[in-house]
Amino acid sequence: MGDQNHPLYSTDRENVNRLLSKNSPEDEDLIDIARLFMRYENFPGAKDLQMDMLKILKLWGITKEELHSSTREIWRKGYRPDSFPEEMLGSSFDTSENSVN
Repeated sequence: MGDQNHPLYSTDRENVNRLLSKNSPEDEDLIDIARLFMRYENFPGAKDLQMDMLKILKLWGITKEELHSSTREIWRKGYRPDSFPEEMLGSSFDTSENSVN
């Protein structure tokens, strides 16, 4: 079986390209790349994205472990995104308050 296509590949490609252009990440950039690592972990495809994500960490001078430690601290300090773009929502997102019965 060949590589699979991820339905959010084009959006994620734009985000990875944006992050590749940053020499010094802000908190939201760290959150974004950590989210992408989680999305593509064990995904059988999008190898170009996965390789570029590793390049981003090298560019920023951090390891995946340091990334995850940093993002845990960011969330612990109360970080909350201004909005939740659709691609950030996981299958466990609770929309019960917004649903129409």
